[in-house]
Amino acid sequence: MMTFSRALMRVSLAAAVAAGTLTLAVPLDAATLHRGNGAEPETLDPQKSTGVPEAHIARDTFEGLVAEAADGKLIPGVAERWDIAEDGTTYTFHLRRNAKWSNGDPVTAQDFVYSYRRILDPKTASKYAFMLWPLKNGEAVNKGQVADLAQIGATAKDEHTLVLTLERPTPYLIGSLAHKSAYPVSRKAIEAHGDRWTRPGNFVGNGAYVLREWTPQSHIKLVKSPTYHGAAGVKIDEVMFYPTEDIAAEYKRYRAGELDMTNEIPPDQIEAARAATPAETKISPYFGTYYFAFNVTAAPFKDNVKLRQALSLAIDREMLTERVTRAGEVPAYSWVPPGTANYQNVYAPAKDMKQAERDALAKKLFAESGAPKGLEVEFLYNTHDLHRRIAIAVASIWDEKLGVKIKLVNKEWKVYLDDSSEKKFQMRRAGWIGDYNDANTFVELLKSDIGKQNPAGWANAKYDELMRKATAMTNLAERAKVMSEAERIMLEEAPIAPIYYYVKKSMVKPHVKGWVANVMDVHPTRWLSIEK
Repeated sequence: MMTFSRALMRVSLAAAVAAGTLTLAVPLDAATLHRGNGAEPETLDPQKSTGVPEAHIARDTFEGLVAEAADGKLIPGVAERWDIAEDGTTYTFHLRRNAKWSNGDPVTAQDFVYSYRRILDPKTASKYAFMLWPLKNGEAVNKGQVADLAQIGATAKDEHTLVLTLERPTPYLIGSLAHKSAYPVSRKAIEAHGDRWTRPGNFVGNGAYVLREWTPQSHIKLVKSPTYHGAAGVKIDEVMFYPTEDIAAEYKRYRAGELDMTNEIPPDQIEAARAATPAETKISPYFGTYYFAFNVTAAPFKDNVKLRQALSLAIDREMLTERVTRAGEVPAYSWVPPGTANYQNVYAPAKDMKQAERDALAKKLFAESGAPKGLEVEFLYNTHDLHRRIAIAVASIWDEKLGVKIKLVNKEWKVYLDDSSEKKFQMRRAGWIGDYNDANTFVELLKSDIGKQNPAGWANAKYDELMRKATAMTNLAERAKVMSEAERIMLEEAPIAPIYYYVKKSMVKPHVKGWVANVMDVHPTRWLSIEK
């Protein structure tokens, strides 16, 4: 409870700011966290969103059966514990009896049954439905081969017991259930408000925070939910998420005290930030790969492997990471990042070449590809200073080495996502952050039946066969070999060109406590506090 003296101090401070006699370097209310968050969210529906900015908000407003600790490790969420049958195909989750929606209703096993049926229903058109394909009949329902949603392997034994039945043992299942696609959604809110259920006033979630305001291109305000089962341990009362595609402007706001945390750091400010504020400069490995995707469903990249290989070889990844990104990113010659659990990494042969050798081979393959001299290609990227810099640098490389002319096409986040999924591009930049620590989260994306999430529209029968084989395997070492073989095929055909493995780079004020670096870049506000 706020004391009279503290209230009077706040009023006096506010008056001084308004009069221009005092400039504050920190927010007036120490119980509010101000976070930079990248692009404007496409939607706050966790079963329909696809981006990282949306995931940050979803972690605060929803909770799945499994949750994430401050260090990114998996912990119980709505399920306080679970049992796994010996054959690995039946999981029984025991739900907390004090789990509630933000409207006060209890969260039940039936809520998860409804939610899993909703995301797998083809009518929902979720791009992330494949995350729940391991459920019995999950893939068949999602592909329209089975019409009865009740055939999905998710049943409520009683209000607090959920049973998931799988098609086959799935080693990564628990990790995938912490993903936003597996969060429960409120049937009552959806049936009452339709697509507008995620708007302020209509929103119902089950996380530590609930939506209060959403002003597009300005901010999203969340407030602490009193119905959350762990509310007693949540120290921050309000969270302000700011869309900040202009990372230079975001950094200035941070320096001015308007933000407690940034989403990124401008490449040209990283060294200065390290020197001036080393404790606030957070740079750590991040479980993802930055890459370019070629649209292999249309000219000029359809059925032209040599053209794709030539463009990929010509990219000087070492120069890009040393001179453009400049935060310790590692040049990528594989799709799956090094260090992935239970995996044997494979790399494109270019990894062991010098750039001069890659360039010579690129010119040879380009000549053999049949592509005309002066080939013109459109390159799509979303609004972001670093993406623009990389695109300009690579366009110059391709022009100089191969005579390929690049037309840069910049789209804001929502349009970029739509054009990407509908394959309305020739070539584009992209990034994939693993949804759980298993190679499957990467290699699965290139399956021909994965739908719009397939970044290039690529299809290869042998690749699909190997992935089906890997899915059915329980021996992790043998499974790793099969997935590695699949990745090797993809690297040879080059539907995508891996550029570098991510590092996460953010600024965090010293008064923000509880922030822990982790490879998944998971920082739910429930674990943070502000001490000024």
